[in-house]
Amino acid sequence: MLYALSVISKSVKSFVTELYLETKGFSDIIDITSQVRDAVRNSEITNGFALVFIPGATAAVTTMEYESGLIEDMKRALEVIAPINQSYKHDLRWGDGNGFSHVRASFLGPSLTIPIVNKELILGVWQQIVVIDMDNKPRRRRVVIGVYGE
Repeated sequence: MLYALSVISKSVKSFVTELYLETKGFSDIIDITSQVRDAVRNSEITNGFALVFIPGATAAVTTMEYESGLIEDMKRALEVIAPINQSYKHDLRWGDGNGFSHVRASFLGPSLTIPIVNKELILGVWQQIVVIDMDNKPRRRRVVIGVYGE
């Protein structure tokens, strides 16, 4: 069955916070679910959505089951999509050797939106929010978490 609920609100609130991560690069996968949940709990928003965004062109935000087997599977899949040892036009232009990381990040994307109902993120039982840093060196990454609603 499909249900539709339409609510018009004039009291949309917002709460924005930042998270900083020290990453290892090379498809380092970091679970940030608890930090996003904390942002929701610290906001005054009961129902709405959380927007998680990572500035930069060599990292991404997505969801997955954060367990060791799938982490390795994801790294292997990213290697198939954009192998490290291939030649990339980006590398010829800039000489930084991270063309593969730009391609990988472009496929996954820099943001994720998660619904919030009764101050809880609507995630599946085995679904965590992760940052994947695909650059070719360790980085200090900034993650912006916005919580919007009422």
